[in-house]
Amino acid sequence: MKKEKQNKSSKLKIIPLGGLEQIGMNITAFEYDDTIIVVDCGLAFPEDDMLGIDLVIPDISYLKDNIQKVKGFFITHGHEDHIGAIPYVMKDINVPIYSTKLTNGLIENKLKEHNLLQTVKRKVVSYGQHINLGCFRVEFIRTNHSIQDAAALAIYSPAGIVVHTGDFKVDYTPVYGDAIDLQRFGELGKKGVLALMCDSTNAERPGFTQSEKTVGKTIDELFAEHDKQRIIIVTFASNVDRVQQIINSAHKYDRKVVVEGRSMVNVIATASELGYLNVPDNTLVDIDMIKNYPDEKTVLITTGSQGESMAALSRMANGTHRKVTIKPNDTIIFSSHPIPGNEKAVTNVINELCKKGADVVFQDVHVSGHACQEEIKLIYSLVKPKYAIPVHGEYKHLIAQAKIAESLGVDKDNIFILQSGDVLELDENKAKVNGHVHTGAIMVDGLGVGDVGNIVLRDRQHLAEDGIIIVVLTMESGTGNVIAGPDIVSRGFVYVRDSEDLMESARNVLNDTVDNLMEEGVTDWTRIKGDIKDALGDFVWKETQRHPMIMPIIMEV
Repeated sequence: MKKEKQNKSSKLKIIPLGGLEQIGMNITAFEYDDTIIVVDCGLAFPEDDMLGIDLVIPDISYLKDNIQKVKGFFITHGHEDHIGAIPYVMKDINVPIYSTKLTNGLIENKLKEHNLLQTVKRKVVSYGQHINLGCFRVEFIRTNHSIQDAAALAIYSPAGIVVHTGDFKVDYTPVYGDAIDLQRFGELGKKGVLALMCDSTNAERPGFTQSEKTVGKTIDELFAEHDKQRIIIVTFASNVDRVQQIINSAHKYDRKVVVEGRSMVNVIATASELGYLNVPDNTLVDIDMIKNYPDEKTVLITTGSQGESMAALSRMANGTHRKVTIKPNDTIIFSSHPIPGNEKAVTNVINELCKKGADVVFQDVHVSGHACQEEIKLIYSLVKPKYAIPVHGEYKHLIAQAKIAESLGVDKDNIFILQSGDVLELDENKAKVNGHVHTGAIMVDGLGVGDVGNIVLRDRQHLAEDGIIIVVLTMESGTGNVIAGPDIVSRGFVYVRDSEDLMESARNVLNDTVDNLMEEGVTDWTRIKGDIKDALGDFVWKETQRHPMIMPIIMEV
């Protein structure tokens, strides 16, 4: 009896550790008493100013500090921004992962790459199944998205039910599987839902998101129209339904299909193995075989829809792809929209393709995987939550969803626009943000995880913008006399052959500085380096209005 009482006085804590006010890096902790469960574990792609960074993963210090409470991860679907950080996080927090069949297949690919397949426990969950962990019970609910096997989660806690939609749209005619289980959302609404955490990505767009099937019709028409040309279709690697529709049209028009791009090959292999992709016999051919078929009998499905510099399409556009050369007359179909921030990169690729004489099509060959305003309204109307917590989107998207929630009668004081790290405490009586935990972005560069921080990035930025000047000086160990130098080496600052006068003057400034130091009898290296930096920095700024990085190196003999 006592235990029951103590539970009643406890509150549910919802702690987003990433993914708010940005697209990507989704990860949220739910905590009640001595149990923490985590929903999703995604990565983000680097911003333009993160020079040399490959990917960005969330800082999970809070989970590490409370590791004895963490019971499991629940994954809503298999996109990178929801599963990409799993192999990195599992090295520190090895708890079971619960997900649907295709999502689990994609997670296993990642674990295999990091040699974690044997050590990380995974459980495949089907829709309608409930998992009990500590004082939580989690139910998987069928939704639609631009990848199959997407799920919403109903999280039952002693404080009430929280519904987390994951990324979703309402598609009554999906390419594979059944439509979203709206009935279950309605049943939960009748039970009484404490809070709804709903996808905000398209919250600014009025109306409904079109069904994925409409894209199939457009693709079919494009195949009929361009029956004399080779077709190259660019789409997201993970959009299995889109790939299925391309394969259907290719089969209908008797074309062979080549898949290019490592991520695309992996996803398609996993999806066909698990039965989520139906490929007619003799349709897929290896890229090396493409030369055996006439152009009008082939179609290439490739990655690079966001203008990524290393993706297959960018390499084709730049003429650096080893096996595919863009020819005049090729038809290239962009079956995707640029993610906000990638527009320039995509335009550059399109321009390169056009210069090679290709015909580029990018209107109306894409539908979003996210709910527009009317679908968000539908979910709110069915679930009838007491509290609304918009998730998955930039700040403007979260605000747009907050307005929708308010228009449907959710009390303004019960709508929470959180930031990553906020601790929202809630029960049936009240909810408030109570405190903040440490969150942040950890950068992955090659094999290094977290060894590149803001200071290293700042140095890279500095080097990229202004270059470097290295000053080399040789001193005698006992006396501190200068034996050789100071010599100047510069990179990325000025072209030395055209700037001999400038370099000569810089050398004179250095000689004067070193002579003054010697006269004063200074032998402290720190002081010598500091004076060299200051004198040379001032001189260079006066002459060029630039601030290159200056590195004095003293050698002792």
